[in-house]
Amino acid sequence: MEYLKPMEPTRIPSNGDSLFQDITLAPDIPIYATTAAYNKDPCPNKLHLGIGVYRTEEGKCHTFNVVKQVEQTLANDLSADKEYLPITGMPEFNKLSAKLMFGSGSPAIKESRVVTVQCVSGCLSLRVGAEFLAKHYHQHVVYLPEPTYGNHPNLISAAGLTLKTYRYYDPKTLVLDFQGLLEDLGSALTGAIVLFHACGHNPTGVDPTCQQWEQIRQLVRQRGLLPFFDCAYQGLVSGNLDDDAQSIRMFGCDGGECFVAQSYSKNMGLYGERIGSLSIVCKTADVARRVESQLKLIIRPLYSNPPIHGAAIVTAILKDRDLYQKWTNELKAMRDRLVQVRRQLYDSLCNKGTPGDWSHFIKQVGMYSFTGLNKDQVDFLTREYHIYMSSDGRINIGGLSSKAVPYFADAIHDAVISSLPSSTLA
Repeated sequence: MEYLKPMEPTRIPSNGDSLFQDITLAPDIPIYATTAAYNKDPCPNKLHLGIGVYRTEEGKCHTFNVVKQVEQTLANDLSADKEYLPITGMPEFNKLSAKLMFGSGSPAIKESRVVTVQCVSGCLSLRVGAEFLAKHYHQHVVYLPEPTYGNHPNLISAAGLTLKTYRYYDPKTLVLDFQGLLEDLGSALTGAIVLFHACGHNPTGVDPTCQQWEQIRQLVRQRGLLPFFDCAYQGLVSGNLDDDAQSIRMFGCDGGECFVAQSYSKNMGLYGERIGSLSIVCKTADVARRVESQLKLIIRPLYSNPPIHGAAIVTAILKDRDLYQKWTNELKAMRDRLVQVRRQLYDSLCNKGTPGDWSHFIKQVGMYSFTGLNKDQVDFLTREYHIYMSSDGRINIGGLSSKAVPYFADAIHDAVISSLPSSTLA
């Protein structure tokens, strides 16, 4: 029988006290606190560049036309039901997701060495992978890039794994600290887990080149490290799904093992559907079969089985040639707009003569950019211009419309000028 024995209370309440009397008020989660502050702000010119959602020129969450088309088809299918999915999710979704990630010619897929399970978006894909490693892997240390996605430490440490960091981004030069990365991974604990962003690094927008990825791959294999990829922006970095998966495919075809958490929130606009997958490349088909059996035991007490609607949308798009082409066309248009907005912002700052080098805006890729602004300058933007963003200076380029770029450039210019010593201005 499946049930968990209730824990004994740590204190017995008296005089009508709550069982939870001693609980302290948790601090606000920064990114959601920023959203709440934005929503309360009555200023008509306010901008929200914090949370990672791709928005239209009108500031609305973008919904793919191909997704709307598929949803209409699904709604008209009167034969469909709402039966539970298997613990590992929709089989066809898993098969197509693995193919999208590793490529149709993947040796690992052909040899049945890839296990893919549908998960609740990228977050639970990471968490399920972390739970598996905590239970079945000898090394419990995970190296995260510095900086990384704000929820990575929460998701991984919640499984009981120990966190360390490796150098990734140089805040002085605003580029990849490749030498620091190699040094830190070269001295990492043997067998340690290393988290990589597959493409469109969040929060910096700075990615290694293909040549640098190959050096990283060689070092990881030489040191016996276990790579764990987080892939949330496939197609939004280069505009090409295959190119954006190259880092993963390098590891997926070299005979070694690796983990990949995949999300369709950004590249299909399915944020609220919470649809993603976890893939594990194993040494042999027999190991893959055993790994899948253990993943079921991890998923069962977490959420039992995943939801059906998001998986049905993704599956319909990935398996139909025409729908797939419409999707990739929309993805390419979104990526091109990101590049255009970056260029427009860079040109605006240059034309204003804003002190500093702003070329990082056009060198960085994907949905995010590290502006190089400090906390005081970010506070200035919020206070004086009603612009809401992360305190570390990260902005969501996908949330910036072309018509809002001049206003944002004015704000950055003012923030930079206001922070300069008076002697500099004289």
